[in-house]
Amino acid sequence: MPLPFLTADRGFDTSEDVALPFDDHDQWRRPYRPGPWRVGAAALVLLLASFVLLAAMVTALAGTASGAGLCLALAVLMIVAALRLLRAGAWVSRHGVRRAGFLRTATLPWAQIKDVRTVQQPVRWLGLPRTVQGQALVLVRRGGGQLVLLTDRNADFLARVEAFDRAADAVEAWSAEYAAGS
Repeated sequence: MPLPFLTADRGFDTSEDVALPFDDHDQWRRPYRPGPWRVGAAALVLLLASFVLLAAMVTALAGTASGAGLCLALAVLMIVAALRLLRAGAWVSRHGVRRAGFLRTATLPWAQIKDVRTVQQPVRWLGLPRTVQGQALVLVRRGGGQLVLLTDRNADFLARVEAFDRAADAVEAWSAEYAAGS
């Protein structure tokens, strides 16, 4: 029994030659899919947030408004943290490259980037203080200094070497296209 409403086949049955939304190079896009560690951690935080929301509802029905407000605030904080965790990573557009972390975001225009390359170096394992030998995609700035954009040991690429190579190649291709023209 085919279920066409659950597939993406209908989106390609059009006769118009329209660019897909991800083909717009002016929009910020992630050149890879989020990894299972990142998605799993965000799903776990969202699951815990649902229990905290349930506790807020029970507390509100019991008549304690301050306790319900505290639970609601904690749940909102957990949901925002899960969404921020999913947004973390490398983003590219025609305007530059953006490294979104959990707490900070750094954006560099292509004109400030001298080189993008993959190097072997000690990298942080899943963002923790422990370092292991691995690969990192490094941005070299024109004025000096480096920014580690991706590593093969972060939450997106742990045990996914091919995905890291594809993502690094994609960012290097964006760099070759837009940084060279600057």
